[in-house]
Amino acid sequence: MCLENPCIPDQATLFPKRIVADNQCMNPEIPTLSLRSLDQAQSIEQLRRAYEEVGFVVITDHGISQALIDPFLAMFQLFFQWPEPKKLAYRLAHGAGARGYTPFGVETAKGSDHVDLKEFWHIGRELIAGHPYRRYMPENLWIEEIHGFRSLCLEVFHAFDQTGQRLLRAIAQVLGLAPDFFNDKVNLGNSVLRVIHYPPMSSSPTQSLRAGSHEDINVITLLLGAEEPGLQVRTRAGEWIPVNPQPGSMVVNVGDMLQRLSNGVLKSTSHRVVNPAGERSKRSRYSMPFFLHFNPDFLIEAIASCCGPGRPTPAVPMLADDYLQERLREIRLK
Repeated sequence: MCLENPCIPDQATLFPKRIVADNQCMNPEIPTLSLRSLDQAQSIEQLRRAYEEVGFVVITDHGISQALIDPFLAMFQLFFQWPEPKKLAYRLAHGAGARGYTPFGVETAKGSDHVDLKEFWHIGRELIAGHPYRRYMPENLWIEEIHGFRSLCLEVFHAFDQTGQRLLRAIAQVLGLAPDFFNDKVNLGNSVLRVIHYPPMSSSPTQSLRAGSHEDINVITLLLGAEEPGLQVRTRAGEWIPVNPQPGSMVVNVGDMLQRLSNGVLKSTSHRVVNPAGERSKRSRYSMPFFLHFNPDFLIEAIASCCGPGRPTPAVPMLADDYLQERLREIRLK
């Protein structure tokens, strides 16, 4: 193994070429939008329709370069090959999976009796000593054996965080708010960058999925790695549709916190990662979601533009951290 300078596999190793016809790669329900165009009225309207109907879009021109992502993923491909006892040294005791390593077969979709077939690593926000939010955010764990691990992880975290805040400017306009509405509500959020490894499938029958049907807890999720088949989204009609964007594109979906803030106007939609068959079942799958969160003490309360006649009664206001802790218990991480 290469520890001082991690071996960087080519793109085909990280994200194997999908075997689907071009017209199966995307669905009309899930539009593809350029981040560069999200200051234009037409794109804002497309974003609004997508988030009200299915809760998902695909974003191009997101600004996170492949030259940054490839070595980052290569570090984790190396880590996930380590023996289990060595990996478990990076599991944070009583940390609810918030930082460092979470082993295979721990996380469980809300309401499911079957564990997900994945392992993952979490990177969170770094705060200065004495910051009042440090009580909400555990310390990150860093792998000393992999050269440059800490600096590259923080660089990728920052890139996702910046892209997420740019997307929220457009989402604010969808909701009839000032573009900077979210700025001081997510700038110190308990956001998490997750790197997921789905190992090759066992030959034993299982009722588990790589990721069981679930909705995300957070504000929005920014996902790279969805070009490898497996991700599916449930439409309002109850149909499961595949989401396989072009390589390098980002899938961005509404989370439960944004659905709560918008009083259900924007949809946090069930999605899953199904098990592969044939030759694909013998390969690992990697993906990289960034779960963007509100600041821990932000009160999630339905905004006025999403309330009124014909709208549901808003949910009881709840602090972002209280909501997060409740959901972590539901998915058995806490």
